[in-house]
Amino acid sequence: MGSPRVRRVVTTRAGGASRGPFNSFNLSDGVGDDPAAVAANRSRLAATIGLAADSVVWMRQVHGTDVSVVTGPTDEVVAGVDALVTDRPGLALAVLAADCVPVLLADPLAGVLGVAHAGRVGASKGVVPSVLAAMADLGARPERTEVLLGPAVCGGCYEVPAQMRDDVHGLLPGSGGVTRDGSPGLDLRRGLRVQLRSLNVIKVDVDPRCTVEDAQLYSHRREGRTGRLAAVTWLDPR
Repeated sequence: MGSPRVRRVVTTRAGGASRGPFNSFNLSDGVGDDPAAVAANRSRLAATIGLAADSVVWMRQVHGTDVSVVTGPTDEVVAGVDALVTDRPGLALAVLAADCVPVLLADPLAGVLGVAHAGRVGASKGVVPSVLAAMADLGARPERTEVLLGPAVCGGCYEVPAQMRDDVHGLLPGSGGVTRDGSPGLDLRRGLRVQLRSLNVIKVDVDPRCTVEDAQLYSHRREGRTGRLAAVTWLDPR
């Protein structure tokens, strides 16, 4: 029997039950949206990808580097972490974002998955090396690992103070630069690609969409109070 097939989905803001600034497919329960709308949206996502609602595992993210190993379906949100790993087929891992980088990782041969929420703080602190280490504990190897860096604010739009740019670049080489207006800026996806190469992960794809520029995606920088998209990955044993 072959290895389980890796599946990935990245949502947009279309097609859900949320209203107002969360219109309409918000998947975060931590931004002030109607809990019933969020529950309906999460149920719809699970049904659309062919899984039970408790087989999609959600985090309450805190911009850190802690990782949780998921071993089975759960109705509980995993709190206080920014990364999940599993080796269980049919169990989906979800990461929420609205400018930060959602990172989906998989070693198909080992049957090990990971997701990470890599914003400026988490990426600088090393959330991606942390999730790779947790995957290695389950048998994954970096040279076999495939990564998708999902939609995020692009380097042309991510303006920050010069000192912040320099500090982040010092911790995440490759991330510092200038915006399209010539001001100090950050490109976290570029920095993460450099970091992944340094960790012997060479199979890296990038979803080029910028959350600030694409109105079909949620962006905290563009909108302030808004929803969150989800990037989801799972192993399909069929």
